[in-house]
Amino acid sequence: MQNKFFHIFLILGLLCVFQSYSQKKGNLIIKDTIVDNNYKYNPLSPAKAAFYSAILPGLGQAYNKKYWKIPFVYAALGSGIYFYSANNTNYNRVREAYKLRISDKPDEFDGTNGNPFLSKDALISAQKSYKKDRDLSLLVTVGLYVLQIVEASTNAHLLQYNVDNKLTVHPKLIKHFNSNKAIVGAQINFNF
Repeated sequence: MQNKFFHIFLILGLLCVFQSYSQKKGNLIIKDTIVDNNYKYNPLSPAKAAFYSAILPGLGQAYNKKYWKIPFVYAALGSGIYFYSANNTNYNRVREAYKLRISDKPDEFDGTNGNPFLSKDALISAQKSYKKDRDLSLLVTVGLYVLQIVEASTNAHLLQYNVDNKLTVHPKLIKHFNSNKAIVGAQINFNF
């Protein structure tokens, strides 16, 4: 019975809230430890960067203020367009020569004294090769175009993370306590 009263008294005592002051009343100034960088999270920033890159390649990178990436975007797309154009020109040359050859007219691959530089089979093979290379160049160029859009969007998304000096990663040598040998590791520090 006495044990029962003790438990009830303990539960009631824990549920009661007592108001007490341990210091005298006065103006207490508390310094805020949360640093406000006036940074506003913009959820549409990745979408804007992707849209700008889709309109004009490199514009999304400029929106992200990564100007050094713009020459790489234009070099990649320009080389793809160059190879597409070169392969398309060669394909049309060989195709025209083949059309002239089957209609018994002279073409640029005729050669001298009736000895052609390229036979009909070689012209057919060259057409297939140039067409395959042209189509591959087009596919790579479209892939690079889409890749620069994805890169601009991803970069805009990652730029919104607050990474400051309070988050550090440093290599650290740790001595094993049994063998006293150095162990290489990495340490991540969060400073608050």
